Amino acid sequence: MSELMHNHATFARRVGALALAVALAGCASVAKDPPQLDLPPLTAPDTLALDEWWKRFNDPQLDKLVAEALANNLDLATAMARVDAARALVTTSQGPLFPSLTGNVDAGRARISQSTTYAVPGVQTVGNDYRAGVTASYELDLWGKYRNANKAARDDLLASAYARETVRTSVAATTASAYFTLQALDAELKLLLETARYRKDALDLQRDRYDAGVIGEYDFRASEAEYASVIADVATARRMVATAESALATVLGRSPREVFTPTIVRDPTLKLYVTVPPLAGDLPSDLLARRPDIRQVEAQIAAANLRIDVARADYFPSIALTGTYGSESGALSALFSGPAAVWSIGAGLAQPLLNFQTIKGNVELTTAQRDLLLVTYTQTVQSAFRDAHDAIAENTYSRDALAAQTQRANALASALELSTLRYQSGYSPYLEVLDAQRQLLQAQTLQIEAAKNLRQSFVDLAKALGGGWDYRADAAALTSK
Repeated sequence: MSELMHNHATFARRVGALALAVALAGCASVAKDPPQLDLPPLTAPDTLALDEWWKRFNDPQLDKLVAEALANNLDLATAMARVDAARALVTTSQGPLFPSLTGNVDAGRARISQSTTYAVPGVQTVGNDYRAGVTASYELDLWGKYRNANKAARDDLLASAYARETVRTSVAATTASAYFTLQALDAELKLLLETARYRKDALDLQRDRYDAGVIGEYDFRASEAEYASVIADVATARRMVATAESALATVLGRSPREVFTPTIVRDPTLKLYVTVPPLAGDLPSDLLARRPDIRQVEAQIAAANLRIDVARADYFPSIALTGTYGSESGALSALFSGPAAVWSIGAGLAQPLLNFQTIKGNVELTTAQRDLLLVTYTQTVQSAFRDAHDAIAENTYSRDALAAQTQRANALASALELSTLRYQSGYSPYLEVLDAQRQLLQAQTLQIEAAKNLRQSFVDLAKALGGGWDYRADAAALTSK
């Protein structure tokens, strides 16, 4: 017997030593900061005002549309709901940090056997049992498992808040882009309607001249074909305007009825060529802080580091404290009397012995998830600087493109006047007039597109530089919304 007890003691010591060794190995810090990357020079001042960049267009209607989208957009509403869910998880993670207290009231009636060796003659075999009391339990957070889990939940909440701000910047940019696209389509439709009216007048004139025998059938049919071509373009432009209105109504978060029959108020004067506000093409020194998508991944990395520590804490023993206080009686009337009082206190220690592989696998899983986020961080920063590069290039060259397209349209308008005079004087065929008309219509259409691209370049650059949200707000302000 003594040898058996000695073997058991030896086994217990070895298991304890193994557990202690694994636990000590598991407590090593593994936290990693986001990687340091090779970045281009960030030289612009950090005072670049882009929180509400759309107001720099001085367009009240655009301001109203963006405000409506930020209030009602469904993607943004979804992101806000995710923030609420993350906030609830923070509350849930706080539970293990405090003792739990449970109240209980029980009543029962039972009969004991008289056929056992424990039966006592003369003792009642049927009786009542009434109990009332409270039970408290608490697990000591010696290794920071629950504290780290709570901190990780808070970092997740912050990450979800940054994700919401990413959606906010996207919604503002998408609204402005859809608005400018609709304005451009309105301008193109107006141009086509004016062209159709001119072509109709020319067709009527050519019909009269054809009927009078002044021109041949070729010139008349060519004029008729050009008019029909413009009418087809008008139908296409009307379709594109209708789909653009529906698309903008969807971004604004309007009801299905309003999406089906959209009403988008815009300036009837079509001030498409208003001056686009200037925006420097330098990278702000705080670009990484301005981009909510980058800060989202940073918060996710912080949470992942903490979850590795949570997983490693499973190597350590857990110590639980329990206590009860109440009363128990066979008669309900005596339940709360002094002699009926009962209480107990206790403590328990639990140490993993044979499931180290499971704990190790969980640690490796959380570490791999953190390492994946480190790669995601690099990709996100890379994408941010690509967005900035492309937007700066677009903003730089769009003005030149608009100036060139405007010059081309003006030159072709003069060329059309000259070709019309030459045709009427008999110096050139009607084909020359038709060609000049086609080129002018194309140039004027491209001029409208260039103007839209210039405005879009401002939107893209503002978004690439992290505009559209208050990036200076602290974590408490972001997560309390």
